[in-house]
Amino acid sequence: MSEPSQSSQLWRRFRHNTPAVLGMLCLLLAIFLAVFAYGLVPDKSTDANQQDLRLIAMPPGTRIDFLTFQPHDLEASPLWQRLFVGESKPLERLPVSDYTIEGDSIYYQAFGDALLGTQVVAVASPAGRYEIRSSWYPLGTDIMGRDLLSRLLLGLRVSLGVGFIAVLISISIGTLLGAVAAYYKGWVDQLIGWFINVVWSIPSLLLVIAFSLALGKGMWQVFLAVGLTMWVDVARIVRGQVLNLREQEYVLAARAMGFGDARIIFRHLLPNVVGPIVIIAAGNFATAILVESGLSFLGLGVQPPTPSLGMMIKEHYPYIIMDAAYLALVPGLVILLLVLAFNLFGNGLSDAFDSKVKMG
Repeated sequence: MSEPSQSSQLWRRFRHNTPAVLGMLCLLLAIFLAVFAYGLVPDKSTDANQQDLRLIAMPPGTRIDFLTFQPHDLEASPLWQRLFVGESKPLERLPVSDYTIEGDSIYYQAFGDALLGTQVVAVASPAGRYEIRSSWYPLGTDIMGRDLLSRLLLGLRVSLGVGFIAVLISISIGTLLGAVAAYYKGWVDQLIGWFINVVWSIPSLLLVIAFSLALGKGMWQVFLAVGLTMWVDVARIVRGQVLNLREQEYVLAARAMGFGDARIIFRHLLPNVVGPIVIIAAGNFATAILVESGLSFLGLGVQPPTPSLGMMIKEHYPYIIMDAAYLALVPGLVILLLVLAFNLFGNGLSDAFDSKVKMG
């Protein structure tokens, strides 16, 4: 019988680590919720930004009836936009506390406007159609009357997006610099090593803030700022691994056969350091989520109305001492679970790539 492949051996080691498997399942669930957020959330407007000050800090489980108006000439948004961007022109709506339908008219009382008494509107008009729609708020509403669950899932999308782009940037820069420094050694290694040590000596948060101030505020600026400050760990690890591998017989044979340096680095050396790179990438992903949340809390990250978990904590932390503490605690719990899941996943990968780990 043929021996199992390396990937199957890694999976067999990984699946016996129960915390790592739970972390992986949690991450897969988070990715699914983030990608298909607009198909799952109650508020399908862009950035889940449908505000109504009459619905400020409504408790979880609240159900509100809305009088909505749909124009006859309203064109449906493309499917891709509804799934990934949201409705740029949501229907006009008015929350109502009571209503009755008689014939072609709707008699309603606006939510929070009891002094105005009962009002009436025609069900059908030349410009469009009125109807009553009910909305359920599983986690209640925030301080702007927006659906908290919708903002939470879209904030999850932002955190995972920042983490993915930041890790991609950091791995690209760190792997290239570390491999080049270790392969050529000499003055190249000294120059790159000096640059790594300089960046390493600067506190990460201060460096991220400096990049954010230099690049400006916004989502793509956060991607770049976080990614450009996380490559140092990757470079140091890759450099150490390549230093051990560059004197191996297969590398010496490749040089003797006249292969170019680029081919030796990318075809023979880097494939053998994939394990450590993947492990550190999982840790950097968790770090990127924390850094992005911290930047958003300070007002230097993603800007309103785009939702961010850190921004949600900033907006609602005064409510921690009130009856609506969940407004700040729920986003914090999501950040905690994400970081914990990535750390468990990274530990599982580390054990799987360690050839000394014995299967139970």
